[in-house]
Amino acid sequence: MTTLSLPVAPSSRRPKLQPGGLQRVALVGNPNAGKTSLFNALTGLRAKTSNFPGTTVEKRHGQLKLSHGPVTLIDLPGLYALEAATPEEQTARDILLGRFAEDQTPDALVLVLDATNLDRNLFLASQVLPLQVPTVVALTMMDAARRGGIDLDLPKLSTELGCPVIPVNAPRNEGIDALRTALEGIVAAPQAPKVSPALAECGTCSGCPFSARYDWAESVGAGCATQPGESHGKTTERLDRVLTHKRVGVLLFALVMLVVFWMIFSIAQHPMGWIEGIFGFAGEAVSSVIPEGGVWDDVGSLLVDGVIGGVGGMLIFLPQIAILFFFIALLEDSGYLARAAFVMDRLMHRVGLPGKSFVPLLSAHACALPAIMSTRVIENKRDRLVTILVAPLMTCSARVPVYALIVALLFADRPWLASLTFAGAYALGVVAALVMAMLFKRTILRGETDPTVIELPNYKWPSLRNALLLTLDRCWIFIKKAGTIILLISVILWAMATYPKAEPPAEAVALEAQAALVEGEGDAGAAEALRAEAEHLTSQHALDHSIAGRVGNFIEPIFAPLGFDERISIGVLTSFAAREVIVSTLAVLYGVGEDAAEDEGTMRETLLSARRDDGSPVFTTATCLSLLVFYVLAMQCLPTQAVTKRETGSWGWAGFQLAYMTALAYIAALVTFQVASIWV
Repeated sequence: MTTLSLPVAPSSRRPKLQPGGLQRVALVGNPNAGKTSLFNALTGLRAKTSNFPGTTVEKRHGQLKLSHGPVTLIDLPGLYALEAATPEEQTARDILLGRFAEDQTPDALVLVLDATNLDRNLFLASQVLPLQVPTVVALTMMDAARRGGIDLDLPKLSTELGCPVIPVNAPRNEGIDALRTALEGIVAAPQAPKVSPALAECGTCSGCPFSARYDWAESVGAGCATQPGESHGKTTERLDRVLTHKRVGVLLFALVMLVVFWMIFSIAQHPMGWIEGIFGFAGEAVSSVIPEGGVWDDVGSLLVDGVIGGVGGMLIFLPQIAILFFFIALLEDSGYLARAAFVMDRLMHRVGLPGKSFVPLLSAHACALPAIMSTRVIENKRDRLVTILVAPLMTCSARVPVYALIVALLFADRPWLASLTFAGAYALGVVAALVMAMLFKRTILRGETDPTVIELPNYKWPSLRNALLLTLDRCWIFIKKAGTIILLISVILWAMATYPKAEPPAEAVALEAQAALVEGEGDAGAAEALRAEAEHLTSQHALDHSIAGRVGNFIEPIFAPLGFDERISIGVLTSFAAREVIVSTLAVLYGVGEDAAEDEGTMRETLLSARRDDGSPVFTTATCLSLLVFYVLAMQCLPTQAVTKRETGSWGWAGFQLAYMTALAYIAALVTFQVASIWV
């Protein structure tokens, strides 16, 4: 018979709690039980909520305010039992068992139980309650239980568990005050749970048969919860029959994401216009108060072209990022994305990845850094390494401004074509990741893929509050990045593009003289055209002789086969610090800030009007598609390399990741440009 060999926490590590001595409270519960939402409600912090097991891979800390003073609230990774498989589950178990230092051991627990899945959650309770730590039970998902027709006998459940049971609805802040009051009671009179005789007879955690604990959990669940009729279950089954269908489910997921991308372009147009107008007004206002001549010309150029042009060119895409994260959060909170994970699990097994890889790969659409760290939930080392290597191919939020800029250059006034291109970029990243995973699993990382069981949480109405908080968090991170890293790089790029200065070329001087003659003859239109040509020659000559121009001219032959000129090539290099930096780089190098200040056009119009030395446009359809493909597949993110090294323990794998992604991006962009130059 299977047994657990887990010793109860040593008494030396868990001293008896004195009245008023509460310092640390740990949230413990199954994945998807609503633990992180409760953490947000109790602390006021904004922590990401996920419907997928293993998303919360590191414990989180926050302050919980009680009458005797603040205490530390610890959000432990979700786990189903104290027999842990992953490093995160082992960390949660060891903290519960007091295996860490005394200052890491919780004085009390909030045991989070899902009211809609009481039997399953009670198995963990059967292991946690005998630890004899003062405990309060938070019964979550109460609104879903009521809608599902589940009737709960709370007094009886409290008696069976031997501790207070508080029903809560964290997204709506219901029951939070009652939960705080219950914790206040522990502070005033700390006592361990009064374990029921049935559970006490089950024995301690060391040597208790699984079957006895399951029997206890089923008995308590049946005695304290009246389950709904068949109609509710059949509704869920009917929905899952469609949403998890091996073909229809994939098509529906693709359709849902296409609609989300369409909303990104159709809804975001107005706020993007407002932001563009604000920065255009700011540039014009700064230009109007800066004196002309001498050093003031450089000061004005720095502020307008470097700061306003660089940062403003990035922040204009903030509405699209906000809309993307908002709708993804709603889909995740509703339980739908768990069905998408189930559908994708079949495909992932075909390419040699376990179903658990879906969680990191999905989260990589926000950022590759936490995605790579979340691969710790994958027990098999080979499967984990493959997932780490391909995770950066997923489209992260840093790529969104790049995609948005390129798609705007191609289809600014055609939202459906823009959304199809945007979705195509996401799909290309997914396909590339799956293909490379299959290649790695059949060559350098051979091995059997472990089977996976994916939990499907209950359907529920998503929380607008959680979605808005998540969106605000992501947007604030983006703004801080634009205000620090991107601002610094923009200023450096401005200096590189401005110095050393060069005298206007002879051709430009001659054109200016010719313009003066033509204007004297009364042909103002021809004079304006000549001056525009002279200004273009002067700007190009100044850039060619600047530090940035010399660097760009040196590396341009490498990227010329991809259709990139020297300024795009500079953007490729600078964006190794962060992918989205290429947007501000192009804004600075093409003088978007100055153009906006003079009201000569938007960033899109400025870039479309850019010309090469031979007078041909820079941003042709072929060049735009090549640049898009390059940024879908290229690494272009040094922080990701550092995290890869930390998680794999080797710079070798980090270097290999950078090398294969760079080669893949270059070859794919080369093919795209050459083919598009012929057919488009």
